[in-house]
Amino acid sequence: MSDIKHDSFGEKQIEKGHIWGAHTQRTYENFKIGTEIMPIEIIMAITEIKRAAAVVNHKAKKLSKENRDLIVDACDKVLSGQYNNEFLLPVWQTGSGTMTNMNVNEVLSSLTGGVCHPNDHCNLSQSTNDVFPSAIHIAAAQIIKYNLLPALKGLRLEFLRLAKENGDVIKVGRTHLQDATPIRFSDEFCAYATAISEGEEEIGLALKKLLRLPIGGTAVGNGLNCPKGFDRAVCKAVSRRTGLNFEPLDDKFFGLSQKSAITFTHSALKNTAAAVNKIANDIRFMACGPRCGIGEINIPQNEAGSSIMPGKVNPTQIEAFTQIFARITGNDATVTFAAAGGQLELNAYMPVIGYSLIQTARLLSDGVNSLCEHCVKGITVNKEKVQEYLDNSLMTVTALSPVLGYETASQIAKYAEKNGVSIIAAAQKFCDLPADKLQEILDPEKMV
Repeated sequence: MSDIKHDSFGEKQIEKGHIWGAHTQRTYENFKIGTEIMPIEIIMAITEIKRAAAVVNHKAKKLSKENRDLIVDACDKVLSGQYNNEFLLPVWQTGSGTMTNMNVNEVLSSLTGGVCHPNDHCNLSQSTNDVFPSAIHIAAAQIIKYNLLPALKGLRLEFLRLAKENGDVIKVGRTHLQDATPIRFSDEFCAYATAISEGEEEIGLALKKLLRLPIGGTAVGNGLNCPKGFDRAVCKAVSRRTGLNFEPLDDKFFGLSQKSAITFTHSALKNTAAAVNKIANDIRFMACGPRCGIGEINIPQNEAGSSIMPGKVNPTQIEAFTQIFARITGNDATVTFAAAGGQLELNAYMPVIGYSLIQTARLLSDGVNSLCEHCVKGITVNKEKVQEYLDNSLMTVTALSPVLGYETASQIAKYAEKNGVSIIAAAQKFCDLPADKLQEILDPEKMV
């Protein structure tokens, strides 16, 4: 038999097997939209705020010791993950996230045996309007600090390892997907590492913005019904438990109405994803084959690539990441549009902003880890194929330009291509330089 609970609208029969309250039940029934539910990371971040608020409210003599202990115990139960099935509300709900905030309040109330009221105790000194954006910041900051940045560091170190191991290998450079002057493999791999490092730097700057929380602003930013020092005390409590140095945002009117910290963060995530996407595509090109493509590098063969062609293997990790980048690009447009759509004292796109940011951070973390572990770590250089291409390259002729002039060098290249001969053989048709001198000028080692 399901329970009957009540809220300000009256009584409501609760979905069988659940402990949430009437407000949550109404939302569950009225918003049957899509399959996307609020990310559990946001739920856990809201719960951390509730836990900290209970402790701070007791110190401010606004909450009894008994109620503090009951709420803290209830929060710990939720944070353990054993009640995740109580948080099933869709992303597509009220724009402030009130329904999810009340979902947490009501579950916590039930876990106190109904002793603590969802609004009067669990939501004491708070409003959805400051709790929900603070929770997004906390959730995203944790993913970035403990998942994404370590993943990016791991990928960067792998490229540096590859650069060190292949420092003596010279290959044909390519621009416009056409042969260009030689380049060291180490230069190519180091460029990848630098791209990742740039992303780490941008994301680090974004993380600093996320660490400033609008908690304590309550409904519109003026802190109504909130005790003095509540914001700083809650930030300290959350910091102790998360290992991140959260601080209260000075201008809470700004924090509730503007989402620039989130758009800045998402932009940094998108930029980094774009860099990794470019690298992934490079790897795909260099590894294409195995016999009829470029084939300069080998990537791990992890699984069968075709249901009809026996023995075919595809660059699946790369394809997975490029799809992730497509999703992140869409999320960036969503976050940007939603952030610009705020009105007066509130942004009413918070659930989709939070969902998009958390999904992007999670996908980028997992995608980088997977690409690194199942692809980049297993890359080997096909030195024989690299040397073959280098020996046949026409663009080493560039080194002859200062000696013979651009037009003569161009004629040499065209002759070599048309007649299928080496640049040295072609050069001897257009100048009187001896073969050993041409060999010296055209030495790829001197070009890199």
